[in-house]
Amino acid sequence: MSLPDGFIDEIKARVRPSDIIGRSVALKRQGREFVGLSPFKKERTPSFFVNDEKGFYHCFASQKHGDVISWLQETQGLSFMEAVEALASEAGLDMPKPDPDSARQEERKKSLVEWMEAAQGFFRRKLSGSDAGEARSYLQRRGLSGADCERFGIGYAPSSRRALKDFLTAEGARVEELVEVGLLIAPDDGGEAYDRFRDRIMFPIHDPRGRLVAFGGRALSKDARAKYLNSPETSLFHKGACLYRFPEARRFASDPKVKARGLIVAEGYMDVIAFARAGLGHAVAPLGTALTEDQLRLLWRAGGAPTVCLDGDSAGRRAAATAAERALPLLEAGRTLRFVFLPEGQDPDDMLRDRGAQALREAIAEPRPLVDVLWDREKSLEPLDDPDQRAGFRKRLRALTGKIQDGDLKAEYIAEFDRRLSDLFGAGFAGRRTQRQSNWRREKDPLAGPATASLKASRQGPRAGATARILLLAAIEWPSIAEGEAETLAELPLGPLDSLRDGVLDACSSEDLVRAGGLRSALVERGFGEVLQRLEADRGPMRAAMGGDQAAVDGRAEAWRALAASYMDKLTREVRQAEERERLEGVFEDGDSDEFKKVVAAMRRGRVNKRGGAR
Repeated sequence: MSLPDGFIDEIKARVRPSDIIGRSVALKRQGREFVGLSPFKKERTPSFFVNDEKGFYHCFASQKHGDVISWLQETQGLSFMEAVEALASEAGLDMPKPDPDSARQEERKKSLVEWMEAAQGFFRRKLSGSDAGEARSYLQRRGLSGADCERFGIGYAPSSRRALKDFLTAEGARVEELVEVGLLIAPDDGGEAYDRFRDRIMFPIHDPRGRLVAFGGRALSKDARAKYLNSPETSLFHKGACLYRFPEARRFASDPKVKARGLIVAEGYMDVIAFARAGLGHAVAPLGTALTEDQLRLLWRAGGAPTVCLDGDSAGRRAAATAAERALPLLEAGRTLRFVFLPEGQDPDDMLRDRGAQALREAIAEPRPLVDVLWDREKSLEPLDDPDQRAGFRKRLRALTGKIQDGDLKAEYIAEFDRRLSDLFGAGFAGRRTQRQSNWRREKDPLAGPATASLKASRQGPRAGATARILLLAAIEWPSIAEGEAETLAELPLGPLDSLRDGVLDACSSEDLVRAGGLRSALVERGFGEVLQRLEADRGPMRAAMGGDQAAVDGRAEAWRALAASYMDKLTREVRQAEERERLEGVFEDGDSDEFKKVVAAMRRGRVNKRGGAR
């Protein structure tokens, strides 16, 4: 049975290796990784590592290495498909059903990929031919040896209009197939199809699964209309879903010895090759366009924070800002971008040839965070001399943070921009609105005040209380509650569920999500899928607390309000008790005997009342 494109990647994106492996191996977090004793060999010192970001495990004792699928195959004796099925169940995904049409399509794609590989062999052989002298000279000037060309699969497309066509059709390919994969061009007027790539240096392009699906060609003639020409969109190749040398870069980065902090994103083929020649084999490049959302997800799937490397000129900085803004809706904790700007007018290939590999490695050693790129771009758009310009600057920053879907991260970006605004224009500039909001919240929040800091801190543990979970889960299950009781919901202290609550309110205020399923889907898209899955255990108690499945809408809302009021009353009592304990501790410290007697008397009166006595 064949699996649809991307199904395995979707499983790996949803299932953390540490969760699966941790069921049979005692793991302890150590920085970005988990470590434990080898499950394959007896040892006293832990040498077994699991890295969720990169999606692999590695055992130094046995030298075994793999992903979550190979783990189940290795430890449970499952076949590949059995392991996939088990993990699909963990991820909440249905296994694709056998489809004769899909199977035929997959077989057809395999056949088309074989013709792409045959074309690659043709281009490679032509690079060493008599008519490729100029191509070899160009590559030598760029510092590439014959071994480099072999390593990176570089070839040459002859200037003839039918050299590739004649070769592949002689091998049995049909012209229609070669047009379909973009190797030939079929004229609109019905004329004879001809080679798309002519007199060009050829670079192979693979999809995330490692299949050869396209080519990029660099023109040798100065008269060529396009310096670089990529394959068109085809049944095999989707430009926005591929990155040049992504499979090789991901493999390189997953090697524990490399200790890569994320992939490097360069601008072009030769830049990627320059990084690889400098020992940085985890570089990739988009295919002639700005980074797409699919490409960003690919980068993050490889683990770590990708570093985007660009020219330091104005065009490079505009490209950085575009990439940063494109990433904003997808950001969450641990999922970001970093940026490096090379000296103006230099690219990685120039730097490698002029200054050597060490200079290139040093150039990317200290990348700048995404927040810097956004700040610099908005700050440079206009002078900030008068109030209107400064207000516009702040408004643009707010618009950027508004694109961030993750509630916690959005709050951090707002706070960071406010801090920078205060540093730039004075403490009052960013703080006026924030201070008014803070005052308003203190007026409405019965739990605000210095005496309750320790109580609040104690409620920020790894799991919120049952009542907090039920209140929030009900608001998600029935979005009409979230919308109708938004003000009350916003004021509920929910501890570790505060960020999910903020996500609920944000989604309800920005989209029409009252229809069933809409709110939950929006929260999953915002990165709360794992939290929602943990809350599923409370679904039964939640429905019972809201009056059962047959309860009317008004009845559920009334039950929710009553439970919320009870929850707040309980917290308020806890706060008062905390304040009393704090006052008592102060009395002991100050040694005020009169005040101490008053406190003891009050406590005795409280105990008498609880036993039914009169004051």
